Amino acid sequence: MNAPELNSPEGRMDRRTAIKWMLTAAAASTLVEGGLVAATPNQRRAAKGYGTDPDVLKTYQPGEVWPLTFTDAQRATAAALCDVIIPADAKGPAASTLKVQDFIDEWVSAPYGEPHESDRRAIVDGLAWLDREAQKRFGHPFAALIARQKNAMADDICHAPNAKPEFRTAAHFFQRFRDLTAGGYYTTPEGMRDIGYTGNVALEKFEIPAEVLQKLGLA
Repeated sequence: MNAPELNSPEGRMDRRTAIKWMLTAAAASTLVEGGLVAATPNQRRAAKGYGTDPDVLKTYQPGEVWPLTFTDAQRATAAALCDVIIPADAKGPAASTLKVQDFIDEWVSAPYGEPHESDRRAIVDGLAWLDREAQKRFGHPFAALIARQKNAMADDICHAPNAKPEFRTAAHFFQRFRDLTAGGYYTTPEGMRDIGYTGNVALEKFEIPAEVLQKLGLA
């Protein structure tokens, strides 16, 4: 996948790049099924067949291909949570810098049935819970909190088996959101460099390591 291309004042990734990213991550099977949370009626859309996959060589305008799910507020909350999960460090940029929130929006909006349908329900309601809880605890939406406050909320939901009963639904949301964040981040060039993955590299000549030949009884 090419590096994210930004082409709007809001810093959104263009649809072609985001869709290519989403399809690449799905094909790589880096995303696993997660917990389910009920969605609000106005954001629950049943998949009714989608025809062919989008043409990833085409530039799409807003409203084409399939409608996106996130509102501006949900997108801001998602970006903030992405950075709690993968903040910037010496190895690479923060998840939101790579527009992982746009990848997640594309993923949960795709009309491909499962796991996209259940992911949409989980993510939409989970983001709403984060903002309600942030307002309750600190008087501000999640995206407006300082790092210490965001981390305190994440600590309550980061491990479902240990979560208090009142946080268990949110913990299942966090688990799935974390999977999507990691799946998106580590299919970017920056994420691959972070974990030391180099992919297919051309070699001047092919040599089988001696220890492999010995193990096979050929040396």
